[in-house]
Formats: sequence, C-alpha cells, structure tokens
Amino acid sequence: MAWAAAASSPADKERFICIYPAYLNNKKTIAEGRRIPVDKAVENPTPTEIQDVCSAVGLNVLIEKNKMYPREWNRDAQFRGRVRVQLKEEDGSLCLPQFPTRKSVMLYAAETIPKLKTRTQKMGGSDQSLQQGEGGKKGKGKKKK
Repeated sequence: MAWAAAASSPADKERFICIYPAYLNNKKTIAEGRRIPVDKAVENPTPTEIQDVCSAVGLNVLIEKNKMYPREWNRDAQFRGRVRVQLKEEDGSLCLPQFPTRKSVMLYAAETIPKLKTRTQKMGGSDQSLQQGEGGKKGKGKKKK
C-alpha cells in the first residue's frame, strides 16, 4: 500500500494529520467527537467524501478504511475509516498555504462536501422542500389544528 512507502519513518507520519468523519458530523456533540461548529458541520460525512474534497484541492490524502474513531460506539462498517492528510512537506513548509492547520482542512471539507455531486443528486429537490416545509407548512398545519 502507498501508506507504507509514503510514511516510512516517524517524522513522515507526523506530517499526516488524521481526520475522522465524526470531527465533521453535525449529528455528533462535542463530547462525541465533533471538532467544528455545528452550523458548519455536515450530516454524516464519509471518509471517501473527505478524501474526495481534499484530493480535489491538491492535498496528499490517504484513506484508512479499517480504522475506527475511539469514541464511536457503533461498530458498523459505515462508521469506519479515517483520512490522513499531509499538511507539511519534509522541510516543514506547508503543502498548500490555504491550509496551515488541521482545523482549516476540516472547515474546508465540511464546507465542500455538501456541494459534491453524490450529495446534490441524492437530496436535489427534497432538500429545498424540507427547508420550505420546516418554515411554512409545518407551522401553518399546527395553527389549523
């Protein structure tokens, strides 16, 4: 696997940060592992989605499908996986200047994942109707009863 070649010494591994999907999940509390504000978080992100958005912007990304987030109580396959992202080069310089920190990568991924084709196709029309339903239809329905 590319991981063994890419990170052969401990110094190499330090350049790769871990991002678990729980860090970006708006269904999780901070105690359950969310690391970004809930209004910026995404609903149930997958390691593949995180990998897609990070590699699309030019970051060096590796996915580890068999890893589990320690705080995740559910052992189902859909909750498995973590993403390793390289922030710094061997000399300590940043790979991409717009991503100086782990948090900057997490916020970018959370902002970009909802724009993925897989997300927009699944929720294309239903997403808008849900938003309208919450604002107007539910409220009016309650008043009529």
